[in-house]
Amino acid sequence: MNSAIYPGSFDPMTLGHLDIIKRAAKMFDHLTVGVLDNKAKNALFSVEERVSILKEATKDLSNVSVDSFNGLLVDYAKQNDIHVSVRGLRAVTDFEYELQIAQTNRKLSDGSLDTVFLTTSLEYAYLSSSSVKEIAAFNGDISQLVPDFVVDIVHNKLKNK
Repeated sequence: MNSAIYPGSFDPMTLGHLDIIKRAAKMFDHLTVGVLDNKAKNALFSVEERVSILKEATKDLSNVSVDSFNGLLVDYAKQNDIHVSVRGLRAVTDFEYELQIAQTNRKLSDGSLDTVFLTTSLEYAYLSSSSVKEIAAFNGDISQLVPDFVVDIVHNKLKNK
């Protein structure tokens, strides 16, 4: 089976993430969306909440599953017999950072984990989870940035923080 993982924080998930997920799902027999439990980041949503949001957003994609992991991506990939990591690139600055991670993952995995880069669709090239949180924190309209059902979830989460 030709499988891949799309790892990330997804805090919150954006339409840019969904675009990469849908495109990667067409390229692989199975795509795992891996939600990283990164204790170093001050996340708005818990890992469980992010997994739930992603499961809802991808429910119509039969070859996509959502899971969470902590620790190294290479360890999760090895445990799950995954040999390709998918990463989205918005700009040249993303490439420099992502290339270093891809090379490190390849080295740590003894060459068994390759990275495929997908450039974001132009309509999402500016989009980041950080900008969604900032806009929402000031009661801005995020309806063109996240799936419809996520709009209220983000605003409610920020109200309750």
